[in-house]
Amino acid sequence: MLQENNESSVSKDIQDTQQLSSDNDKAVKKFIQKKRNLFSLNEYVNGIISGNRIILSQAITLAESSLHEHYNLAQKIIERCIPYSGNSVRIGITGIPGVGKSTFIEAFGKHITGNGKKLAVLAVDPSSEISKGSILGDKTRMSELSNDPNAFIRPSPNTGTLGGVARKTRESIILCEAAGFDTIIVETVGVGQSETSVNIMVDFFLLLMLAGAGDELQGIKRGIMEMADAVVINKADGENILNTEIAKNELKNVLHFFRPSSSGWMPVAETCSAKTNTGIDKIWNLINDYISITKNNGYFFSKRQEQAKIRMFEMISETLTEKFYQNNNVSKFLPEIINELSQQKISSYSAGQKLLDIYFKSIQKNSLKL
Repeated sequence: MLQENNESSVSKDIQDTQQLSSDNDKAVKKFIQKKRNLFSLNEYVNGIISGNRIILSQAITLAESSLHEHYNLAQKIIERCIPYSGNSVRIGITGIPGVGKSTFIEAFGKHITGNGKKLAVLAVDPSSEISKGSILGDKTRMSELSNDPNAFIRPSPNTGTLGGVARKTRESIILCEAAGFDTIIVETVGVGQSETSVNIMVDFFLLLMLAGAGDELQGIKRGIMEMADAVVINKADGENILNTEIAKNELKNVLHFFRPSSSGWMPVAETCSAKTNTGIDKIWNLINDYISITKNNGYFFSKRQEQAKIRMFEMISETLTEKFYQNNNVSKFLPEIINELSQQKISSYSAGQKLLDIYFKSIQKNSLKL
């Protein structure tokens, strides 16, 4: 009797295993099928709100896509996610290549998640002119943070966008906030003065610098530093500690002469070492102080409103530019006008005006047909 029960139990286990295997196969096939096809609008929104990182990543990919179908779906997803967004602290971090941005963000990010926060890092890489993909691969340079369950790192190519900020970074911020991330870091490409555009999408702007960089940085210092809420000198370790302290005091004097900000916050200069994890807590504390001050005096919220308005105007400009170049008549006459321009038969102004006339006449003609 016992043997029969054992045999029956074994048989049942085999059947259960076979059924589980079959169910797993079905689940895998369904997942693969879903990967190939787009999810529905509700599936994207519900997945993002529930914190599904695979769906979040796919939604960001849609937002970055240049395909019309993807763009329309992404905008619907973003619109549905807006009520669940806005509850994060957005931090922009920039600095010249070699300043140690990725090392700093990894140390800083680990400190943030260690304080019980959920962190999303939108690392904007330079784009390859050939593949249009990311070159530097920040995710591979933040190995510890990449494995942190409370961190999400999304490298995105900047696709040549002015300011070193990915074309859809703002939309990515909304999606990450809706997914429950309460701290957002935007790491930008350290390429110069155009980096200041990051300031119109974050709450706190941090500029990383090196001690003893000298006059080669003077060309980019002024524009960025006037917008920076904090200037942090990295690599304050070893024999470089004294140099960073001297540089910090010099920067304090420089910041003192800048025009006061309407935020009520006086920009600060600090030192840190991402390598030895020294001074990281100080930087996190001063960001929290800034957020507290600006929320109390209302600047935090008025800045967010102004940023939304700026984004609206940018969206109008982007859409009109796209419609202009997609116009059949513009496409038809563009090579001819470029040829005239290259032969110096017409000025750049006249060439542009010709194309605009062609575009507006085409629109007028189409509207009369309707």
